[in-house]
Amino acid sequence: MSLSHHSPSSDIILRINGTSHSLTIDNRTTLLDVLRERLGLTGTKKGCDHGQCGACTVLVDGERVNSCLMFAVTAEEREIVSIEGVAALPDGGGELHPVQRAFLDHDGLQCGYCTPGQICSAIGALGEAGRGWPSHVTEDTAAGVADASALDAREVRERMSGNLCRCGAYNGIVEAVLEAAGAQGAQDTATVGGAR
Repeated sequence: MSLSHHSPSSDIILRINGTSHSLTIDNRTTLLDVLRERLGLTGTKKGCDHGQCGACTVLVDGERVNSCLMFAVTAEEREIVSIEGVAALPDGGGELHPVQRAFLDHDGLQCGYCTPGQICSAIGALGEAGRGWPSHVTEDTAAGVADASALDAREVRERMSGNLCRCGAYNGIVEAVLEAAGAQGAQDTATVGGAR
């Protein structure tokens, strides 16, 4: 007697970067694998595949998500933006999103492998700050932050701590996020790679 291990599949429609994609997928397939292997959107990187490095970060309904931890079937009827769609966001202007431009201007990258995830995470983090969400280092967590421009380097380091850069471009990343936020506060990036 042989046992057949049939994995159920689903017909879903994923809306990615403004385009709807009709797919039949195994229910266990991650959003990361659908993006890279089924749709050819290889800007989103597979780093650790355990949600620990942030290389696979995308935006789902404007929130940053580790796509390696999200089943694609749970993303149906949600708005997904990968690095390929960032420039087309309302604040993107069509060519480069302000966060992308800031990463270039501040050398917030070296090899570039983690950069798509860093950029998507930064956009998500700035959106969270824009909604007043506090971080672990926010002085008054009940009050939150006034907006993204109120962030300082310490806040940015904490908010971006889920995204690793093996090249160590943290100083440039923090400066880029601060510029994109319009932050005028302290920009002490001397300990960016240090303890959080």
